[in-house]
Amino acid sequence: MLKFLFRLIVSLFFIWALIYPFIEKSTSLIDSETIATKPPIKKPEKPLHSVKLPDFNGFVDVKEKKHAFFDFIRPHIEAENKKILQQRATLEIALMMLQYDEPLSASQTKQVKTILNSYKLPKTIDRLALKQALRRVDIIPKELALMQAANESAWGTSRFARIGLNFFGQWCYSKGCGMVPNRRNDGAEHEVAAFKSVRAAVNSYFRNINTHAAYKQLRSIRADLRQQQQPISATELSYGLTSYSERGEAYIEELNQMINQNRAYFDE
Repeated sequence: MLKFLFRLIVSLFFIWALIYPFIEKSTSLIDSETIATKPPIKKPEKPLHSVKLPDFNGFVDVKEKKHAFFDFIRPHIEAENKKILQQRATLEIALMMLQYDEPLSASQTKQVKTILNSYKLPKTIDRLALKQALRRVDIIPKELALMQAANESAWGTSRFARIGLNFFGQWCYSKGCGMVPNRRNDGAEHEVAAFKSVRAAVNSYFRNINTHAAYKQLRSIRADLRQQQQPISATELSYGLTSYSERGEAYIEELNQMINQNRAYFDE
């Protein structure tokens, strides 16, 4: 009996030894397949700035969300327009003096050249150059700037607004200058610009509108309104922004609709 049990145990051991590698391999395959099919854990993208943003995604009430967004962006737009009006006054005084054959002081000359340089204009100071400069050195109505910010950033909730303070959808073209779009076409090299402050983002937007060739029509509309002593209308200037979006005229229509729907919030 003992001899029979011993033979049975030995036989079972050899059988187990023969099938063990196959059991182990099967288990490994199951584990590897489980690992391969497990979705990767996406780490939260860290902001590229130190600005504390309102939680625009957290608002349930639409009116409260709009109030929060406008209160956050409006001061920067108003500050930029105030700076531009000061620059414009400097140029207008210089132009008036040249028209009366009055020489500019060294301080005036330095100020004018600094302004011309910041708007990508030649540093030549004469009446024609200053008249041309005044077409660029001018305000963007806060209604238009606010609506573009809301439209381009989905009311402050977009990835580019949260991570890079880019509220205006501005691109840049050097590697590492900003954020790579998730849906960027193969072969494309552009990035979405990132900023360290909201004021820097607003300043970049104003400079883009006031200097880029794509928005020459907007500047022409604005200059005509100035000449006619008419208010600088957001809706009229919007027709000079067809190049801002691939949507063209549909984009302009949407902007003007947003301007009309949100007038109650602009001056609060």
